[in-house]
Amino acid sequence: MKPVIRLGNIDLSFHAASAAVVQRILERHGYEVIISTSPHETMFLRYGAREVDMLVSAWLPASHGGYLAPHAANTRKLGVLYQPYCIWGVPEYVPVDQVASVMDLARPEVASRMSHLIQGINPGAGISRFSRAMVEQYGLAELGYHFENGSEADCFTRFEKSVERREWFVVPLWHPQFLHHRYAIRELAEPKGLLGGQDDATLIVREEVAQRMAPELLDELTRLSLGNAVVSELDYLICREGLAPLAAADTWLFRQSA
Repeated sequence: MKPVIRLGNIDLSFHAASAAVVQRILERHGYEVIISTSPHETMFLRYGAREVDMLVSAWLPASHGGYLAPHAANTRKLGVLYQPYCIWGVPEYVPVDQVASVMDLARPEVASRMSHLIQGINPGAGISRFSRAMVEQYGLAELGYHFENGSEADCFTRFEKSVERREWFVVPLWHPQFLHHRYAIRELAEPKGLLGGQDDATLIVREEVAQRMAPELLDELTRLSLGNAVVSELDYLICREGLAPLAAADTWLFRQSA
């Protein structure tokens, strides 16, 4: 009978992409993998309640550090899968000499042309927390700008449709993410440092589970590094080419072994 590991990932497509690679590695080492997903805070609560054994992944220290803190003593950190960071960005056709910084959004000639809707994803995401603070601290709310939470589809479909219309707008986003695989999105300078900086997307496992794993498996998972570009590509395969996460992972793993 195969040993079972319960693998959890945050319920966003790029987390599913990296989780699928981890799942295939675990399966190669003889595990049966039971995978489940939840929103950000809920997944860390489930991890702390021992409903999942391994979590893909904790963005540390900024985005998810507070969620992991109550469970850190019983956690082993394995590989840094990629190095995410949050941005506010604009499409490349928005002139850089007019919009290069978040502060430029307040300029009258920019505010009069820019869409005031800043469409985000779920409220527990780091980019959502950061964006709400930015609207207030940069004085954008008083100019009519407003951040709205929504689904991934709300955010990403709005981006694609707005690009088709060549609309001026801000997208609250992060690296890695599938839109970067297709579109040129220019990051705005953010002088107040409210976007949290670069994190390490860290594969974490409960310590008692890690102690039952073979050293060679722990070593492989600790060395696993996908990088932002690979995760963006996997996310694109899932979200825009219709591959299941495991099929996208298999495509990448096959290339690595060829």
